[in-house]
Amino acid sequence: MDRYAAMKIFVKVAECDSLAEAARTLFMSASAVTRAITYLEEQIGTRLFVRTTRALKITEAGVRYLQDCRRILADIEASESSAASAYSTPSGKLTVTAPELFGQLYVLPILLDFLQLHRRVVGHALFTNRVTDLVAEEIDVSVRIGHLPDSDYRAIRVGSVRSIVCGSPSYFAAHGIPMTPSELHGHNAIAVADAWSPQDWEFCHPDTAVTITPRLLCSNDDSCIAATMAGWGLTKIMVYKIATPLVEGRLQQVLSEFEGPPLPIHVLVPEGRHVSAKVKLFLDMLVERLRHNSVLN
Repeated sequence: MDRYAAMKIFVKVAECDSLAEAARTLFMSASAVTRAITYLEEQIGTRLFVRTTRALKITEAGVRYLQDCRRILADIEASESSAASAYSTPSGKLTVTAPELFGQLYVLPILLDFLQLHRRVVGHALFTNRVTDLVAEEIDVSVRIGHLPDSDYRAIRVGSVRSIVCGSPSYFAAHGIPMTPSELHGHNAIAVADAWSPQDWEFCHPDTAVTITPRLLCSNDDSCIAATMAGWGLTKIMVYKIATPLVEGRLQQVLSEFEGPPLPIHVLVPEGRHVSAKVKLFLDMLVERLRHNSVLN
């Protein structure tokens, strides 16, 4: 049996959690799918699934092999497309991920402009605050904020983002302006969190961090920003999220002299892959425009 074909069958079985469902999806007989899985298990010398009359469960070895198969199959597909000159014209699905609000504010406008230029590309904007797996989720380009762990991704630094303490003019008029981080204890603090607990707000020397007990916890950034703009209290937030209210004067920064170092912003792509025209051109546009965005530098 052709191992390449068997690997494609294995991936489909793992995705369907069913031999029968995979067979229907692939327009194959259940016995042919079973033979493909058995062939792979004999080739690599380990079980990929635990099969009973009522259930199918992938093994730990199968999970690791699934990741390898997806990577190998993607590389083969990329090589074949490249050989067929499919990579010379931008086309197909382009999946881009970024933190939710950052994606909406800064990545989506770039993606829309790119789609307008390249009519054969279909965009998928995956804006989420969870950490995504570029290979397993078949993501082409990712934007991440913060220091990166070692990984197999190619990382291109495009800017940085500051985290500042801010409030509304009406709040400062009523409650005064804190002059040092320690004075924050006398103010209403607003924070985004999923647990009612003290938080450390980081600052530079001489005050490394101040432990804040928020008076108001919000489930998302939009609610936190709205409460701050309503004059209820102070918040510490990444400046890109409030760039417009800051420019318009609806929010004001305080404690700027105690501001800590900014966090880096990187664009990531899977390392070692053939880069299609759509990814290369979008990557060039994304990097160029993010690097020239004054809010991010």
